[in-house]
Formats: sequence, structure tokens, C-alpha cells
Amino acid sequence: MNSQKYQQEQDKIHIAKTREILSTLPPYIKDFINGIADYTSTRTRLAYAYDIRVFFLFIRDNNPLYKEKELKEIPIEVLDALSRKDIEEYLDYMTYYQKEGKEVINHERGKARKISSLRSMYKYFYQHEMIKNDTAALVPVPKLHENAIIRLEPNEVAILLDQVESGEKLTASQLKYHQKTKLRDIAILTLLLGTGIRVSECVGIDLNDVDFDNNGVMVHRKGGYDAVVYFGYEVETALLDYLEERRTIVPLQGSENALFLSLQNKRMSVRSVEKMVKKYAQNVTTLKKITPHKLRSTYGTTLYRESGDIYLVASVLGHSDVNTTRKHYAALDEDRRRSAVKYVQLRDKKPEDQ
Repeated sequence: MNSQKYQQEQDKIHIAKTREILSTLPPYIKDFINGIADYTSTRTRLAYAYDIRVFFLFIRDNNPLYKEKELKEIPIEVLDALSRKDIEEYLDYMTYYQKEGKEVINHERGKARKISSLRSMYKYFYQHEMIKNDTAALVPVPKLHENAIIRLEPNEVAILLDQVESGEKLTASQLKYHQKTKLRDIAILTLLLGTGIRVSECVGIDLNDVDFDNNGVMVHRKGGYDAVVYFGYEVETALLDYLEERRTIVPLQGSENALFLSLQNKRMSVRSVEKMVKKYAQNVTTLKKITPHKLRSTYGTTLYRESGDIYLVASVLGHSDVNTTRKHYAALDEDRRRSAVKYVQLRDKKPEDQ
């Protein structure tokens, strides 16, 4: 029996977790989550459920009327009773709080996501005339400061791949498994660096998703659609080398079609790829925190520098809005604009000639 597509498996996990959270929340929250199902992913709905549960925990812990009640007993009228100041206090609380004995810290991006979840919930109930006030809309989303793009330089990419091949700088315990995972790790890193696909797209690839006649691989994009991403000869070589070894492995049931397998012979997880990237990258640079997403940034940067075509970069990376791509690579635009000065000369004399 063929294994299910990775994304379908992930959807089931997300749905199960969402239902578990909803069982602890008031029934009208389930109405909201079901109401946005047609235009959101299962992962987004799960994130909303997590955020909304934290919000209701805040309401319960800070309102004497509900301190002894279960979350599911909090009526929808409470949302109308909350003021803008109440929601702003919630966001301030989100900056730092303790949960089950652990410290939780939210910076601007975490707080922005949480207010976005609340705004979506409030908007839904307001539009469906379940509440009278869309209070969350009065609270602005925290301004996000763009971080500099962290990426590997070309020489660092070469060092990274060379070290994976040689096992140089690995610890004794890491070297025990290196020969078993070397070809797989080279294939994954080369694929990520050579195509810019997301780590979730990478681990979701099945054997029959790779087409060597056209050097393309089918991936399930973040937006919920499938797309073919093309690769060059270096990726082709790394994949073919790994596939020779892959054919000798007997996968566990449910992972028969998975391209990349763990040492336990089951489909690799996002977390396992993240740990693998960290293991090798920390021996290349200690100044940069390299993750699979940073390998994606490395690819995007290289492609944009070489092509100068932001629309091509957006298309290959799977961005639905080119402005998303332009925002991430604005610093490179600045570099290109600076380079314009060397192309225009007004007089023959240069400063050093004067």
C-alpha cells in the first residue's frame, strides 16, 4: 500500500491537535475555526487555536468572575465587554509570562501574530453579528523591523558541502553515523541550496516526485498547491548518488515512498533536517545561526544577484506576492543602485588624476 502524501499526513496531525485545543475552548471558537477553513491552511488554523487559547487563559486568570471556571464556560459576551486597553494589556502580558513553570517570551513578531489572530477572530464574530464591537481592530499590529538577510557566502557553501563529504570537524559520536547518512545529507543540503525549497517541502518529497528526464521535482507549496521546481547538474548528481543507496534501504510501513529517510528508516521530519543543518553549519560559521530557511535565503540571494530578476526569484521561491520577495531582498536592491555610479562618467578625469 502506498504511503500517504506527507502534506496529507501533516494536515491530519494539525486537525487532530486543533480539535484537541477546541475541546477546551468555548463552542463559538469552533465556529470561528470552521468558518475560516476554506481560505486557511490546517497549520494556520492550529496556530490560531493556540493563540486564542492563550488569550482565554489570560481572560480567566485576570477576571475574578471566571477564575474558577473552565475556559469553555466563558461566554462570547466577554469579548464585547473587553476594551482596547484590555487587549493592549494582554499584548503587554505576552511580552513575558510563565506557562507550566517555563518562561515564555514574545518579541515583536510573536506579538504581531497574536494580535492578528485576535483581529481575525473578532472580525469573524463581528461580521456574523455575534458581537457588537470589533475591538481588536482598534489595536494596531506591532511594527516589524526587518532583519538583515542571514545567508552563507559562496565560499562558505563550498566549505559546508566539502565538510559533509569528508566528515571533517565532526565529533567522534557524530562520525559513527556519518558514513550511513553522508550521501543523504549531501543530497538534502545540495537540494536546499540548489533550489531554495522550504524544509517542509523537502521532507515531503516522494520518490516519484523526482523527474530526472526534465530535472524537476514536484513540491507541495505553502499555499496548498503543487509546483515543479527545476534543479541543475549538482543537485542531479547528489540525488542520483543518494538514490543508489536509498534503493538498498527497506523503509518502515508508511514511509515506502518517502525520498529522504531517517536512520530509523522512516520519513525524515522537519526537526531532523533542522538538527542536521545545524550540526554541519556550526562548523563553518559561529557568527551566523544557519537554519534550512537561511539556506533558502542563500539561494534567493544568489539567484537575485545573478539574474537581477525579482519576479523570477519570487516565482522560484513560491512567493504569491512579489512584494514579499522585494521586501526580503531590499538590501540587495540598494547594492545594485550603488553600483550604478560606476557606469556613468561625466568627464574624462577621475579624482586621482586631478
